Amino acid sequence: MTKIVEVLTALTDVVSGKTTSKPTGPLAPQYIAFVYIPSVILIAGTAAVKASWTPLAVVVAAALGGIRTTPFTSADIETTEEKKALDPTKFQHFPLTEKTVISHNTAIYRFSLPSQNSILGLPIGQHISLAANLDVKDPKTEKVENKEVVRSYTPISSDWEPGHFDLLIKSYPTGNISRHLATLKIGDTMKVKGPKGAMVYTPNMVRRFGMIAGGTGITPMLQVVKAILRGRSKGDKTEVDLIFANVDEKDILLRDDLRALEDEDNKFRVNYVLNNPPEKWGGGVGFVTADMIKEHFPAPANDIKILICGPPPMVSAMKKATESLGYDKARPVSKLDDMVFCF
Repeated sequence: MTKIVEVLTALTDVVSGKTTSKPTGPLAPQYIAFVYIPSVILIAGTAAVKASWTPLAVVVAAALGGIRTTPFTSADIETTEEKKALDPTKFQHFPLTEKTVISHNTAIYRFSLPSQNSILGLPIGQHISLAANLDVKDPKTEKVENKEVVRSYTPISSDWEPGHFDLLIKSYPTGNISRHLATLKIGDTMKVKGPKGAMVYTPNMVRRFGMIAGGTGITPMLQVVKAILRGRSKGDKTEVDLIFANVDEKDILLRDDLRALEDEDNKFRVNYVLNNPPEKWGGGVGFVTADMIKEHFPAPANDIKILICGPPPMVSAMKKATESLGYDKARPVSKLDDMVFCF
């Protein structure tokens, strides 16, 4: 009887949120899934049909539970728990399973995780490091040396999609990792480590976001936006205004996805800016300016945040523009609490 009370007390603590530790032993998820829940259904169902049979149902449930007296195997656990694949201390190899070409220099690369139930384990707003040993020319000596090159990227997928992760990457002539990715064949592996980054999104952390993205800088913005929209049913009321800057209209990445998200939620708004707009273009023209930011973004306040991601020259210009409008000056390395956060 004492053991039963202990188990029931522990279960109550888990449900009520008094403990945040992961249940183990008799309270592990696999026991709940394969022993407790079936037993409760059996007993409750029997009581509903014929109350006098309830004692017999209890005996049968106990017998069924006794079948699982041996520890659950890793295979049992795999079916009931999602495994986090990332390791923040060391690089791991993940194989490329699919490549979707978006344009002449941009593609979505899908890498598989150890199992169909595995998740990357990446908090919303953070990123991962990709590494490869490449021949790199020293700009000073002009000598070519083979060394490990590391770059940071934000997946466009999330932990809501187990079994894989997707990276949207544009290959640049001077981009070592991006050019290397373009040469990968299905089955080739990439070294990955993480998570990294100071940004960790939590529901309603601010009243409203103002986002400025340039090119592939859309990836961390998209990750946060999707998390906000998923959280609507649980009370996330965050509003988002996004300024998305590109050179030509054909350079606008994931435009269909952004349109779908706008159609889904009227608290998410996108404003496009092009350096070379086509005729009858209804969006912004040229570079993102302070006037554009003032028109579309919330005024400086303690409950708003500006997010910036794009090429270094653009990020530098946006820091100056936001500061001129009264937003807090962006720090060289952004912190979570900053009003202006640069990825």
